[in-house]
Amino acid sequence: MKRVDLILSERELDAVLKAIDAAGAPGYSVIKHVTGKGPHGWVSEAMDFSGLGANAHVIVFCEAEILPKLREGIQPLLDYYGGVAYVADAEPL
Repeated sequence: MKRVDLILSERELDAVLKAIDAAGAPGYSVIKHVTGKGPHGWVSEAMDFSGLGANAHVIVFCEAEILPKLREGIQPLLDYYGGVAYVADAEPL
C-alpha cells in the first residue's frame, strides 16, 4: 500500500480531486487552510477570510498499481500551478 501526500493551492483542489478519482484511487482525505514554511517562505494566514492563497493537504492511500495513473493526472497540475507530492510506503495497523 502507498500513501500519497499532496500540498497545493485550494484553488486547484477540484482539478486534483478529479484526477485522483480518474486514476481509480479508492478515496482521499482533504485538510483545508494548511499553513507552514516551505522553500518560498511562510504561507500567510492573513487570507483566512477569503481563503485566497490558502493551501490544502490531500492524503491518498492506494495500491502501487494506481500510482502511474495518479502521477499522470496530477503531475501536470503541480507543474503548472505549483505544489508538492510525495509517495511513501504505508502499512495498516
